[in-house]
Formats: sequence, structure tokens, C-alpha cells
Amino acid sequence: MATARELLCLAFFVNILIIGVDGQLEEGTHDFLAFPAITDYQKGFDFVNDVEYAWSQNEISSRTAFHNFLKKKYGHISAQARRRLIGDANIQERVRKHNFQHSVSLTHVPGNAAEPFKLSTVNGWMKDEVLVYPSPLFHNSSILFHAFNPHSGFLDALWNSNDSLASAMSMLNSTPVNVHYVFLAQEGDALSMAGLLIKAAHAVKRPELLSNLHFALHPVYKLGNWIPGLLKEWQCQDHGCGLDQLVLDDKVSVPEVLMRLDAHYDWLPSPVSVFGNKSMPVRSMLGLGNGCRKEPSVKGMLAYVLDGSDCSYFDKISSMEASGAAGVIVQAQPNNSVFDMKCVGKQCDVQLSIPATVVRTDNTRLMNRLKLGTVMASFQNTPSDNFYVGIDNRGLLAETGWFLYPSLQFLAWQAQWFSYRQSLDEKLSHPCTVIPVFNHTRMQGAKGAVATVKLPNISGLCITELRQYSRIELDMSLSCPGTRDVDCAHWDHTVQLYVCCNRTDQQLCNAELGRWISPFRRRIGRWLTDVSSLRPLLESSNGQCTLTMKTAPWALPWMPSLNLRLCRNKDVTPTPSTVQPLWSPGATFDKNYNKHFQPFSFNVQNNVKKVGLVSVITGHGSDENGCGEFCPTSHHFVVNGKTYSRTFDTAGTPLGCADRVPQGVTPNEHGTWLYGRDGWCDGQQVDPWVIDVTSAVKIGQVNTVTYYGWYKGGDPNPQHNPGVMIFYSYLVTYT
Repeated sequence: MATARELLCLAFFVNILIIGVDGQLEEGTHDFLAFPAITDYQKGFDFVNDVEYAWSQNEISSRTAFHNFLKKKYGHISAQARRRLIGDANIQERVRKHNFQHSVSLTHVPGNAAEPFKLSTVNGWMKDEVLVYPSPLFHNSSILFHAFNPHSGFLDALWNSNDSLASAMSMLNSTPVNVHYVFLAQEGDALSMAGLLIKAAHAVKRPELLSNLHFALHPVYKLGNWIPGLLKEWQCQDHGCGLDQLVLDDKVSVPEVLMRLDAHYDWLPSPVSVFGNKSMPVRSMLGLGNGCRKEPSVKGMLAYVLDGSDCSYFDKISSMEASGAAGVIVQAQPNNSVFDMKCVGKQCDVQLSIPATVVRTDNTRLMNRLKLGTVMASFQNTPSDNFYVGIDNRGLLAETGWFLYPSLQFLAWQAQWFSYRQSLDEKLSHPCTVIPVFNHTRMQGAKGAVATVKLPNISGLCITELRQYSRIELDMSLSCPGTRDVDCAHWDHTVQLYVCCNRTDQQLCNAELGRWISPFRRRIGRWLTDVSSLRPLLESSNGQCTLTMKTAPWALPWMPSLNLRLCRNKDVTPTPSTVQPLWSPGATFDKNYNKHFQPFSFNVQNNVKKVGLVSVITGHGSDENGCGEFCPTSHHFVVNGKTYSRTFDTAGTPLGCADRVPQGVTPNEHGTWLYGRDGWCDGQQVDPWVIDVTSAVKIGQVNTVTYYGWYKGGDPNPQHNPGVMIFYSYLVTYT
């Protein structure tokens, strides 16, 4: 039987279990594992037991062996699901190694008011200025600070690679008008960063943003204010920050320490996730095909190759893996930066299991040492000051999350979030009756968070009073214990809100009122969900309702806050009067999926003025087609022969959820948050799909509604690991 340490290492390796910051075991998302039943959590533990047994029998000794084990035991994993596995495993591996922040007592706490400061800068018009905060310049504006460290391979690629101009253009093209960027440098001034951004601003035809770009004239250590202390206190050693390095040691000379940038986060496993602190022998491929052909002598070693046009990175890594190499080190061309090494097109569908990294050096003596075959390599991350911090539109200190790969677009996504939050605050300022439900309440385990609230006018007239509110909203915030993003739960999970106001009607008691998806390890989420169509679920003769919020019972704790907002609009008719549950809680998305949903018959009274269908549908899991999380599915309601359809067409797209940051998706999460999902995004509310079906309904007669879900225009028919659809639907009448 494997030791506890081996099992924990395996757990991180396969992305099934992780150790939380409180020392508890947390199971990885069941969505990825695609268990056949939504609530059949025992299958998850059976899976872990199978992995444990395979580990003890030496059936799993590498990442390749793990994939082979999955295929043999649990069927095929789609390419996109595999990329999520690799991406999340690479990111979460750093969680295990770098949790030192949790016990630190902070002077500068996210969410606290930013202190005043002054900075000598040059703006994008290359005019000298003195930034004073607070001042009219920053009224209703957010500020994002970026401090360049010349020893970071990540930042070297961010600013100096062939992709840098494109990422700067993307950032400025999607930047809100009310954000200021302040660029700092750990050494010297920040003027070297100005040229790229000035060129990008003109390229995207937004020269007005040059007034919002500010470049510090003094290094960080000479700023003379609180900003250096904040960058130091919020230091990180995690994805996209800290100094990733390759150490080459021949045990004779002083070790050579090179900046490195690992291959794109969701393409190949990271060296740290495979080797940890272990030293590996290095074999130079110069004169041996430079990695473009098989070379038996590299077996069990790290292949050292040069960047060049002789063959693609994919070909080099494929050839070296076929040769038995443990990994690949790619040296950038002389005077070139390191770069984000990515697969292209169909290459991304091919499973490669060895890590690869890019380094930069002009040391010819090192090359000679490598040819001797006596050099050992190890991978390390040296802590550094944080590269990015922010001040939001309210003047509060803010973290900016994690940059998964070198792109300035991550700054723009955080800026978009600041603007989204400002718009949300404006909506929340509108007068409504607010009923507090949860206030930073701990949500964990099977029970979740539970509260009983009283609605307005607790009397026999309560239902009549409630019907005077034409709009009902859920104002939900999702934070976590501690003070930093690193204190938050690591995985994305479904969060559901159930309500019970009418205990005599079991169909309406504990019906789903709201749904959200938790983010990967960020604490800033706040969303407003319109549930006006489900108002009858809140009707009670005594005005009391019990609300229960739950997520996966094994998840680390979240701290939700929830307010019910009851808002009046003048002359808004008709209003919801009855709600009838149709189908719930969903089903496995396989060839029998549509057999779970039998036709539903209903009558409509003569006083009904409108009939609607309300549904919340989200797909989870991943079969060989990526269903249900990453495949576009379509959903269809048929009322008396008239069809109403919706397709989740952004599922599986590279930036399907990143593009929705302006609509509330939490940016820069600690996981694969960018991909489009099937009806949902990490770190966002799931809005109900409300359909007006009045034109298809026959008043005073029997009506029929049916539902079916399709993949590629037909019934789903996966051969392995079918996903699930979590599905709640209601029939609502309005009078």
C-alpha cells in the first residue's frame, strides 16, 4: 500500500485530491471526473481507491502511466479536458509548495482604503508629471500597478517576446476609459516599457489612453511611499510571479542560474510537478539533430536543444519523448527573450507527457560543459515582490489574481472587473427593500449555510404585499476565510440556493432559487441575479422562508453573503402568480438522457395573462467529446408543438468565459477559468433562462410541454465517461 506521502503526491499529480490550507483533504472537482450520477459522490471515492491500488501495484509511475490508467479503467478523456487537467494540475502544484502567505499578518489588507501617495512619472505623451493620489485625476477611476523585474522569465516574455505587441494591443483595445496603469521598475526607471504601449495605443486607434499610462522615473526602492512595502508584503511564489529558474550544476564550477519560462500552462506538465526538487542529468542535442529526430542517448535525461527553424517545438518534444527523455530545455536564440512555448492547431490534441521549459543564456562556456554530459539540472522558484497590485474605483486595495501566461490582457481583465463592480454598485444603490440572509457565513459540508428570514409585513396580507414587488434580485458575494486570495478554496464547484417558504407543498419546498459557480481561489466575486419570475417560491402565509446554500460537501469553506432585494416598479403588469416545478435535478448526458423528461400537461385559467418557462441548465463532466463541460449543447422546450431553443455555443472556446468579465466573471483565477463552459463560467452567477410561451398556450384547455437536450443536432451518445446536466425548470403563470 502506498504511503500517505506518496498518495498525497499522487493526488496533486492526478488532480484528484489536494491538501487545503487548513490541513483537510479536498476532493478535486467531480465535474471533471464526469461521474454518471450528479449526487453519486461514492463513485469519486471509488475512483480514488482505484488510483491508490494502481499506485501500490506500480501501475502508475508517471503522468503517461496515469493517462493510460484512465483510458483503460475509465475510458477516453477529451483533448480539452486533458488540457484542463494539465493546466489545473500545473497551477495547483504550486499551491502545495507555496502556502507560506497564509500565516502572515498583513499591514496592507485587500479591501482596506489605499493611503495617499505621490509619484514622479512620465505619461504616455512623454510629458513629465507628478501623480497625486487621491486627486481629481483618479475620481471614479481604478489604478493598476505593474512592477517590472528584469530577473523574471515570465516578465521577459511579457515585454520582450514576439507576442508582446499583440498582447499590449489586446490590453489597450479592451481597457475601460476609467482605468489608469502605473508602470514601475525594480531597477532603474520604467521608461523602457513606454515604447511598446505607445505603439500599441496608436495601433488600436486609442491615443486618448496615453493620458492614462504612467511610467515611474525612479525604481521601486526609491519611491518613498507605501507602495514598495505593499509589493513586498504581498510577495508571491506562484503562477506568473516569483522568479522561475533553472539551476545547472556540474559540481565543479559555481552553479549557473538561468531565468526560465515553462511551456504554456495547459499544454505540458510543468517541470516542478514532475521533478519537484530533484536534480536531473542534462544531455546536449547539439550535433545530434537538435531534438528533431530520435536520439537514444538522451533516455532518462533532460534534452538540451536550441530554438530554431529546423523543426517545431512540438516535433522536438515529440522526438525527445519518443527517445525516452525525461524533459526538454529549449535555449532561446542569442539576444532573444524567453517565450511562451505553445502547441498549434491539431498539435494540441496529441498527448505529450514530458515537461519543457525555455531559458536564455549567452554563456558559451556553459554550452561546452553541457556537451560533456556531466551537468545536473534542477528547477526552483525564488520568491519576489509582487508584480501587480491595484486600487479599485472605491479607493480600496485590490489583488489582481494570477496571470496564467505572459499577456498584458490579464491587466485589462482586472480593469474590466473594476468597471463591472462600479456598475454593480450603481445598481445596488437603487432603492429596494433589502432582506439580509447570510453575512460572511461559513458554507461547508453537507449542511451548507442555512438561514430563516422574515419577509415584509408578516401577516395574513403577506402574499398580497409581496406581489407589489415587481422585481426580486439575489445580491450574492462569495468570499472565503482569511484576507488574501491564496486563502480561498482551490476548485470550482456549483453553488446552489434552495428555498422553502410553503412547507405544506413539498414540490415547492427546497426548490432551487439561484445558482452560481465558485471561482478558482479568488474572493472578490459579487453578482446580482434577477429571479423575479420565481417570486411565488417566496410566498408564505406567515412570511417566513428558510434558505439553504450548498456546494460540494468535500469543498474547502466559502463565506457567502446574500441579500434578497425586493424592488418596486410602477405599472409593471402582469406579475408572477403561480410556479409549477417541471423537471429536476437533471440527468446523465448519455443516450438515455432525454428519456428522463416525460411530457408535462397543464391547464391555464382564464385570468392568466402570460405564461413562461424558467430554467437553469449547466453541463458538467467530460466525455470523449468534452461533454458536458466543454461541448456546445442545445436545449429545447416544445409547447403545443412550438419549439423554443437555446445553444451554449461558446462552450470549449479558448476565451469564452474571459470574454464575459464585463458581465461579472471573476478574472485571473487560479485555474483554467478562461475557457467557455456549457451554460456557465467559473466565478459567475447562472442567470435563469426565461421564455415567454404565451403565444403557444391555449387558455382553458389542456396544454403540453416537453423538453429535450442535444449534442450536434441529436441525442448524446458518448462511449466513455458521460457528463451530466444539472437542470431545474418551472412553469410560471402571470396575472
